[in-house]
Amino acid sequence: MTEKRAAPDQRARFEALARIVVDPLHRYLLRRAEPDQVDDVLSETLLVLWRRIDDVPGLDTEDIPDPDAVLPWCYGVARGCLANARRADRRRRSLLERLSTWRTESPEPADPDHTALHAALAQLRSLDREIVLLWAYEELTPSRIAEVTGLSANAVSIRLHRAKKKLAARLERKTGAPPGHETTEGTQGTQGTEGNGRSSR
Repeated sequence: MTEKRAAPDQRARFEALARIVVDPLHRYLLRRAEPDQVDDVLSETLLVLWRRIDDVPGLDTEDIPDPDAVLPWCYGVARGCLANARRADRRRRSLLERLSTWRTESPEPADPDHTALHAALAQLRSLDREIVLLWAYEELTPSRIAEVTGLSANAVSIRLHRAKKKLAARLERKTGAPPGHETTEGTQGTQGTEGNGRSSR
């Protein structure tokens, strides 16, 4: 019975809080976040407030919350959520930058939604995709990735190398690079080496 009573009480307290803080938090984020981040960060902030409703100072179950009592703490939550969103955005940009080093052609016009990248990642096996993301987003070394995945460091290195090659090839096809571009270059390099009478190793 206690838990049944607690749920409606939590909902009532959250709704009372939300009526006070949503507009100020929205204005707070508008002045600090990128326009396309505002709604997502606000939603995340409200989710945190819901989960931590008992931690909000100055929140009374019976009276209308005092904005001066609750807003500073809620601003702090919004600030933390915005910082998390910015870190995630930096990781996405880092992934794109690192992936671009595998490309043999100059990139085509910008893909603002990164649909080609997401499509290429989606075609990888789940474990290979996780390895790439740990390498690119979390910037882990193969030995650290091995700790996360339970693989050996050597196995991680091999999987990462193969996954990067697959991604590069798929991104080339998406942006219209000439088919067989890399293969042609590799063949020419090999023929030149053999012509000089030297082993390629």
